[in-house]
Amino acid sequence: MFDKYLINAASLRNTGPADAPTGFAFEAKLGYYRGLGLSMIEKLDVSIDGEPLAREAVRFDEGGGRTGGALTLDEMELAYDRRWPFGTPATILVDYPGGFPAGEHELTLLQQLRVSYLPFPSINTDRKTVSI
Repeated sequence: MFDKYLINAASLRNTGPADAPTGFAFEAKLGYYRGLGLSMIEKLDVSIDGEPLAREAVRFDEGGGRTGGALTLDEMELAYDRRWPFGTPATILVDYPGGFPAGEHELTLLQQLRVSYLPFPSINTDRKTVSI
């Protein structure tokens, strides 16, 4: 439904020291018309040019540091007291030695959401050609 709005391409940035980045980050929005508890987010798959990045490399921060900091995807499964409100950008942080590759690349985000009244998961995907 809101797939084309998931990735904020302008927010892409490297993380870590400027001369030796340790990863990258970007802002994303929820692909569902209502907010969800973090424990209801089953997947946040990130890939560059079609190559999936390891689940263990992805972290999530829904509040810009206001709510306790970034969580691993495993920690999100138990985050019953934290929510991702609709329309609010969250930060997706990825451990990726060297940072985001130079030049234009396709960044993909897949969200798999567990919605209480749907008998199947809600799967939302956005692909953007981005560069730093």
